[in-house]
Amino acid sequence: MPTVFKLAALSMSLSLACAAQAAATAPQKTLPAFASEQELTVYLQTLAQRQLEQQRAREKMLRRSGGMMKMAPSVAPAPAPMAEASVASADSAAESVTNTQTAGVDEGGIVKLHGKHLVMLRRGKLFTVAVGGNALQPVAAVDAFAPGSDPSGSWYDEMLISGDTVAVIGYSYSRGGTEVGLFDIDAAGKLAYRATYHLRSNDYYSARNYASRLVGSKLVFYSPLSLNVRGKDLFAGFPALRRWRPDAVPGDFQRIAPATRVYRTDDEIDPDDGATLHTVTVCDLAQREMRCEATAVMGPQGRVFYVSGESVYVWTTRRGRKDGGTQAGLFRIPLSGAAPSALKVAGAPVDQFSFLESGDGYLNVLLREQGKGDAMWDSSRGVGELALLRVALSSFSDGRDSAPASSYRALPGGAGYGLQNRYVGQYLLYGTSGQFGQRKADQAWPRQGLYALRWNDNSAVQSLALPHGVERIEALGNDAVVVGAAGSDLHFSSIKLGSQASIAGTYVRANAAQGESRSHGFFYKPQSAGAGVIGLPILGAHEQPNLRQPAASVLYLRNTDLQLKELGALAAQPARIDNDGCRVSCVDWYGNARPLFLQGRVFALLGYELVEGQLTQNGIRELRRISYAPAPGVRQ
Repeated sequence: MPTVFKLAALSMSLSLACAAQAAATAPQKTLPAFASEQELTVYLQTLAQRQLEQQRAREKMLRRSGGMMKMAPSVAPAPAPMAEASVASADSAAESVTNTQTAGVDEGGIVKLHGKHLVMLRRGKLFTVAVGGNALQPVAAVDAFAPGSDPSGSWYDEMLISGDTVAVIGYSYSRGGTEVGLFDIDAAGKLAYRATYHLRSNDYYSARNYASRLVGSKLVFYSPLSLNVRGKDLFAGFPALRRWRPDAVPGDFQRIAPATRVYRTDDEIDPDDGATLHTVTVCDLAQREMRCEATAVMGPQGRVFYVSGESVYVWTTRRGRKDGGTQAGLFRIPLSGAAPSALKVAGAPVDQFSFLESGDGYLNVLLREQGKGDAMWDSSRGVGELALLRVALSSFSDGRDSAPASSYRALPGGAGYGLQNRYVGQYLLYGTSGQFGQRKADQAWPRQGLYALRWNDNSAVQSLALPHGVERIEALGNDAVVVGAAGSDLHFSSIKLGSQASIAGTYVRANAAQGESRSHGFFYKPQSAGAGVIGLPILGAHEQPNLRQPAASVLYLRNTDLQLKELGALAAQPARIDNDGCRVSCVDWYGNARPLFLQGRVFALLGYELVEGQLTQNGIRELRRISYAPAPGVRQ
């Protein structure tokens, strides 16, 4: 256990009186920016020289050792492309169809609601379906990329809607960064392409996190940018924006983060780690012509980011230290464009759900000893003991200060694969799925633990024994549900969160598994105090999620005072999709199934099918279904 965690275990008194003192959340100081382009240039040249010197030193040691040493790369390699197979109008603002982490912060997803229409993003196309009144009718379909452009080498994964603007978020390996396609949508559900913009970025993909957020009309991106300080153009990797046109060239990019918006701490960049610009870009969708501004902080590669209503938090990690811990920096980057602030910290978050900016003026973060960030599938690869960091927002400063040892609270648990964590009300809940992969039905399943603690006081951490692993933790109003496998069965355990946490009820779906692992796959629709309906995609126990095919079905459960009862499922019909004329983004990396509750109706989005069901007190039955798929073999 890192020293700072050990100290934390001996100093766990977090006085409730501190909460009142944290009302003022303004940082004590802010990070210094570079004063000029010249100062930034000199800094990068110095970093390049240090990098060269370290490389020469390694080469000298290699010669002396007779070539037996392995050479470490002198610069951070560019992320490899993902192998194949490998945003709302006023009418819909009050009825989201996205299971978001933070109220008021929408997340990029594959389905959104605009007035009387659902908008879907799938396999490189945008689709609209009329659902107003009693309608269920496909309306429009357009390519999710610019007309006349070559979409090869691009992935279109996320969508957000602001007013009557649909923003499609993708990543283009061929064009070098985040791609933002803007489309107009009218009250009849018709779509019209407006413009495409490119933002320089490295690959943003994460198996748990989402690249984009929408706060009001502000489209928010976080992106790491690896810098090649020994290249001919020192600023070739800096944040920049261009509007696409058929004859667009790299020289069209215009920097959107001048030196005076690039910040640093007193920590020196380790040349072996490589220099990374952790960049927050805010674009205004209230204007027809998209304008963006970027703020960047310099740090090491590893990162996890979290977006609150006012700030983006970026946790950066260096390579593992000799004591086995992770040396880290925590940046707070305001969405207002104000200067960022930072703290030196230890450990690494699991993912974005490890963070909570609480209303009492604190940031709470669940940590592991070691972690690489949440790029690709790295969220599942952290190891070591756990701790809760609870630090006042007002303690953020110019990056020279460290979070005090008393801000860390050592926690039990953490062993096992696939740590899940979630804040629900006044509780932090966490646990592991147990073992990687499926277990056979005749094998004994180890009892798992769900840990529950009140993050704002010193009450003891509770351990609740579950007969299943912890694969998903979600809110049921002020309470929670934990979903996980045991052998070939899928278990749902409802958790009462009062003065103590307790298991309130269970439901077991025999011979089943989760069909979606992302947070957006789940949705809970409250119907009254203590009552509501759960929706979750499921598969057969021995089926594996197939990114090229629809999920088997969406299961619905009724919650009545935390007693869970099966209502039934809406299932997909077997269908082939290899004749839909797909040209790009032909793998459903963000899943393809969602339970949808809107305007008093219940739907299941299952690939190209939209199935409507009717809820009764005792079950759900299918009313009708449509397919919004493109005509077979036709490229539209």
